[in-house]
Amino acid sequence: MARSIIQILSIACLAFQGLAQFPPTPEGITTLQSRFHPGITISYKQPGICETTPGVKSYAGYVHLPPNSINETHEDQHYPINTFFWFFEARKDPRNAPLAIWLNGGPGGSSMIGALAENGPCLVGSDSNGTYLNEWSWNNEVNVLYLDQPVQVGYSYDVLTNITTSIGDERFFGVDIQEADFSDAVPEQNLTFLVGTTGSQKLTHTANSTTHAAVALWHFAQTWFEEFPHYKPEDEQLSLFTESYGGHYGPAFVSHFMKQNELISNGTISEPGAHYLHFNTLGIVNGCIDEEAQVKAYATMAWNNTYDVKAFTEEQYNHAIHGLEREGGVIYQLRKCRRLQKRLDPNDHGDVERVISHCQQAITAGANITQEVYLNNAERGWFDITHPATDSFPPPYAFGFMNQHWVQKALGVPVNHSFVSQAVGANFDATADMARGGLLEDIAYILDHGVRVTMMYGDRDYACNWIGGEEASVRVPWGHQEEFAEAGYTPLVVSPVHSGGLTRQYGNLSFTRVYQAGHMVPSYQPEVAYEIFMRAVTGRDIATGTVDLREVEGRGEHYSTQGPKDTWWKKNDVLPAPAGECYLFDLGRCTEEEIGWVFDGTAMVKDWIVVGREEQASFGSVIEGDQEPLSTEKVTQAPVSRSKDAATQLPSYVEASGLLSECPSM
Repeated sequence: MARSIIQILSIACLAFQGLAQFPPTPEGITTLQSRFHPGITISYKQPGICETTPGVKSYAGYVHLPPNSINETHEDQHYPINTFFWFFEARKDPRNAPLAIWLNGGPGGSSMIGALAENGPCLVGSDSNGTYLNEWSWNNEVNVLYLDQPVQVGYSYDVLTNITTSIGDERFFGVDIQEADFSDAVPEQNLTFLVGTTGSQKLTHTANSTTHAAVALWHFAQTWFEEFPHYKPEDEQLSLFTESYGGHYGPAFVSHFMKQNELISNGTISEPGAHYLHFNTLGIVNGCIDEEAQVKAYATMAWNNTYDVKAFTEEQYNHAIHGLEREGGVIYQLRKCRRLQKRLDPNDHGDVERVISHCQQAITAGANITQEVYLNNAERGWFDITHPATDSFPPPYAFGFMNQHWVQKALGVPVNHSFVSQAVGANFDATADMARGGLLEDIAYILDHGVRVTMMYGDRDYACNWIGGEEASVRVPWGHQEEFAEAGYTPLVVSPVHSGGLTRQYGNLSFTRVYQAGHMVPSYQPEVAYEIFMRAVTGRDIATGTVDLREVEGRGEHYSTQGPKDTWWKKNDVLPAPAGECYLFDLGRCTEEEIGWVFDGTAMVKDWIVVGREEQASFGSVIEGDQEPLSTEKVTQAPVSRSKDAATQLPSYVEASGLLSECPSM
């Protein structure tokens, strides 16, 4: 069966599940009981790591929701939800700074990739054991909250569970995760067999769609924003920025929060502590928003892009376009999926089998003639079409860093970190969440209620490429859809001599194609991403940052860019790709030869990087550097019985082609 985009984004980087040792027992934790919700607590501490700017604080911790805290219709939360957050104060005037929430995508991707490899206060060094300050951190002038959601993502967990992880030795290798009882002994570990502690891995213990994830996040926010003692903003203005599958998350989450505000205002939600959350900006970074627009863009980007990279043959391209547009083809199937969704599952609960079946068929049909072809050609990076399939950028050093013993101790976490949750990815795939519609309508609702929507897309990304993003932007059915489509593109001014891309904007909606950037725009073009972010959250025009949009609106006018109606005239040079680097926590970056060394036990490893080969070696005997040795301690907990719905076996389609960033957008 073909890999859907969800399978590709979510399962590509599961190789090691980020496990290296059992985490230490949390200590130095402050725990507060909710004033409004019995049984709900917040626990946190000051880690003192990553953000090392003198006087700037950060707080890491959890909001703990006991079972049945989310007692809404169609929500079956019979399990605890422990959602991890890492909050960074602004480096400048945090008390009066606005607040932005950052979410990576996946689905199932940890937002710690954003914090440590994209736009956070620090970046991780090549030893996976230290950090250095990021001058373009988004917390320079904004308080930023990073969240691992839904539950079982990253450091978030339901029930602490000891597990073993085994990795297969094929290019599209399988990963076998099993619950384990270490009461008698902990088995010996090596480079392909590890132990650790995670959430339960049960599919029934996490969200299975964007809609359900939105509900869970709203309940987290009700507690955090009302009761976390270290954040009380003056105006409570919030922004949400999200990436990759965040093209689903962002529109649905902000729309849900705004509709909940309406219910609070009219008294439908009236319990004590109900908190009105004021969103003023939604930012989408290389987001997969609309499947119909995106699947055609997969064919287009592979054949016709501004770098003149040919990732498809002409025959493959023509075959894809025919399969998409023919009578009864993929576009027809996607539209049928959405018609059924509107008729049979209008609230998008994801539990109508007929809808799921039709939508899954549409996803598979599209993937067979687009993404699958691209991946099977095995020449180009998933997140950067100008790089080879074994793309080594952005560096994966955060994968090892988040599982260093001292880092886990500083954060006060009881689980190993995984940059993507297979349980969440499998759940979203099972409901065909990617194919479902309504997100363009969500964006329209957001815009028509005065919220700014900022879209930035790196033009080297294939996974959620700018061609699909641009098409989605002009399809949004808001009150100024026609005016936006007629607005021209103008240079994105970063400095008097530097244009970072091209921007189209009308009123509160903007779309920017960012030059020379892959999927994770802040990693490739940190200054450009920072300028777009700051202009968005402060209500200025994206292209220049000199126009106050609120002043324009106050005059009863709408700001509009002027220029060409498209950006295809602007071509780019292909820049040299970085040297390859085989990293143990992401074997998709490795050559076939290096993978062979790992599995035959001859790989020489320093700081999780394969640096060579010994002719005679045994597993684990050639690890060098600062990473902690694999621990033989065990987590103290009651033995856990096997559950039939545990996500214990990955399909054998794990892609080893450099699909790392959400893993790990993603």
